[in-house]
Amino acid sequence: MRASAPAEVPPSEQEKADRGVPVELPGEGTSPLARIGRRMLLALAMVVFVAALTYAGRDGYIDPEDDRISLLDAFYYSTVTVTTTGYGDIRPITDDARLVTTLLVTPARVVFLIVLVGTTLEILAESTRAAYRVTRWRRDLKDHTIVCGYGSKGRAVVSTLLGQGTDAERIVVIDPSAEARSHANAAGLAAIAGDASSQEVLRQAEVGSAEAVVVAVDRDDSAVLIALTARELAPRVTIAASVREEENVHLLQQSGADTVITSSGTAGRLLGMATHTPGVAAVLEDLLTLGEGLDIVQHAVSPEDAGPIEELHGEGPVVAVIRNGSMLRFDDERAALVEPGDLLIRVQAAATR
Repeated sequence: MRASAPAEVPPSEQEKADRGVPVELPGEGTSPLARIGRRMLLALAMVVFVAALTYAGRDGYIDPEDDRISLLDAFYYSTVTVTTTGYGDIRPITDDARLVTTLLVTPARVVFLIVLVGTTLEILAESTRAAYRVTRWRRDLKDHTIVCGYGSKGRAVVSTLLGQGTDAERIVVIDPSAEARSHANAAGLAAIAGDASSQEVLRQAEVGSAEAVVVAVDRDDSAVLIALTARELAPRVTIAASVREEENVHLLQQSGADTVITSSGTAGRLLGMATHTPGVAAVLEDLLTLGEGLDIVQHAVSPEDAGPIEELHGEGPVVAVIRNGSMLRFDDERAALVEPGDLLIRVQAAATR
């Protein structure tokens, strides 16, 4: 299976297209087109404002071709005035009209020019500003979590990470869907467009300096390829993956996943419990929902806390001890004495955290 890894075959057309894949950062606000549209509306408002002033005080203006100043003449005068074209055919002739031009029309002309120049500068600077933000973001990115797939599973992963205290700035989403990336940006997350099985896309997410990679895609074959590629690029990163079918668990493990969750199997077991023991299913569902009701938490044993497990202080009972990567149940004789470095798994009320 390693022989089919992306690093050992010529780059595909998709991989070539992924070169320089865009990074979409949160907080960018509206799109450049929307900002330009607002500026155009403001410029149009200036034209209408000056035209309204001109038409309201039309008796103070003269048109050599016509004794009357019509509404069309007012808009014509407004456009040539705010754009500083100034043909001079329509002009103020009374003191009141000249005062209005000085105090109101001239500032409107200045605003119009600022909008025009600002729009031009924004178009020219947009790509530079976006590139600078991405460069600064990538420079500060380390010990982060990469979530591959932002569907229902990916959103649940992010919700749990945030509930555990992970900063949104330390979560990066990879998803080919523009809608999913938009939702991720709205949640304050950076998002990368593309296929997470692509080496270039994972490099854009700085997988080499990541703390964990979570594979939450819908297809098992995609999950296997993503885990394989991530493990090749980052040998020490923690990889947690989900699969739909139990028979594919060993494929994920062979591909380098540290933890594999069977989504359909887990859901099926909960449904089976709900049939005969609905209370048990409700408690398990509550434990899986972080921050509400009961939570299942983990913390390390300090040298001061080492000793008999029944003498440990803390909120909630200990249900298991993790020692050297192995799980010891609370009734295991080896868990009677906890050692420094052990991980305690407790059940406690969410409000006590």
